[in-house]
Amino acid sequence: MTSPLSRRSFLGLSGAVGLTAALTACGGGTKIGAGSSAPASPAPAFSGGEYTGPKVTLDYWNGFTGGDGPHMRKMLEEFNKRFAGRIEVRNVTRRWEDLYPAMPTAIAAGKGPDVAVVHIDWVGTFAARRTLLPLDDVVSSLGLTESDYIPAIWKAGVYRDQRYSVPLDVHCLADYWNTEHLDRIGLKEAPADREGYEKALTELKKSGVANPFWMPNKWPAHLMFMSLLWQFGGDLYSEDGTKALWGGPEGEQALAWMVEQIDKGHSPAEVAQDSQYAAFKNGKVSLTWDGIWQINDLKTNAPSLKWGMSPIPNIGGTAAMWSSSHNFVMTSQAGKDPNKVQAAKFFIDHMGRLSAEWARAGMIPARNSARQDPQIADLPQIKLAADPDVFHFIPAVPGVGDVQSKALELAVAKAVLKQSSPAEALKEGVASADKLLADNKRKYGR
Repeated sequence: MTSPLSRRSFLGLSGAVGLTAALTACGGGTKIGAGSSAPASPAPAFSGGEYTGPKVTLDYWNGFTGGDGPHMRKMLEEFNKRFAGRIEVRNVTRRWEDLYPAMPTAIAAGKGPDVAVVHIDWVGTFAARRTLLPLDDVVSSLGLTESDYIPAIWKAGVYRDQRYSVPLDVHCLADYWNTEHLDRIGLKEAPADREGYEKALTELKKSGVANPFWMPNKWPAHLMFMSLLWQFGGDLYSEDGTKALWGGPEGEQALAWMVEQIDKGHSPAEVAQDSQYAAFKNGKVSLTWDGIWQINDLKTNAPSLKWGMSPIPNIGGTAAMWSSSHNFVMTSQAGKDPNKVQAAKFFIDHMGRLSAEWARAGMIPARNSARQDPQIADLPQIKLAADPDVFHFIPAVPGVGDVQSKALELAVAKAVLKQSSPAEALKEGVASADKLLADNKRKYGR
């Protein structure tokens, strides 16, 4: 990543704090206020095939500002060259933390995107505000079903029985390790279980690595917590999205393990955001958990570092790791022009077919068939998808981003900073989360 913080500062939030206000300002109502005006007439159905209407220009918003950006720009350049004279796609790249709050107001003013890429847990929020248009006809024309994708990704694109997104990829947390450090203690790769991992950390410390595994209190601390929560058998929210479940015994065990790494001296206290990753790149940290989008950054900006990557270890008893997914969506702005609707759907169809090429940006293809493409079999992230059941996602509950940033992330930070015990921090966080979830239920009319 050329600017790791730009991606983390939004992904870490899992929601822009000010988005709810921006959406409400657009819609006005307490239930499903319109993020932008609905199209004047029903959008024409998409039946596949190339776009044959008059030339149109599509504004395409995405947050690929880091090492994945060049790959997306290359794919867009090839698209514009191939379909010159029919469709021109104008690329607008903004940091995720800027893109999400800006989308609803920009669309309402007719100055937003016609198509966009959003994270999986944002689909429900934007669909609830009528910022997006359904894409059922696109997946129908392609013959795509749940069996073509990881089920959790597929289901997250549905809101009130309509599909609003087409998955492009999966990206997840992974365990990066310093090869030279592990060589010192006779290991070729990071251990995959709790006993082996904790033993390795102890041996690494004895070998001269002062702090082999830094524990952040911010990014990606909440991603680590969620992964461990799922490993210990817990879950984030109730099925109806009205109750936070991460404060139970499973959550306490997850957060206690994180704090324990500081108590044991494996990590210094009060690790500043991004410093754990910088320390890994500089050869000071033996193991670190971070997203797979760091692959290209390490290759480009740490060429002398010898490293490997594997799934995060199974600490809690059930293999699981936080994951997310980039999804293509079409906005209600495009819906005002039938030709743009058809062109946008064609664009989404075409780009979705290139998920194997997109894997070279450091991502895991969302389509099962693309992950089996022999041309990408040797990419380091592909092996992380050997068992897709390990991928766990934040549910696409409308407004969940605010709950994550204002409750869960704060609870994790308080415990890691030793401002509260894990149990106390989680109890306080869940109380805040339940209030926010109740507000969201009234706001989004679920």
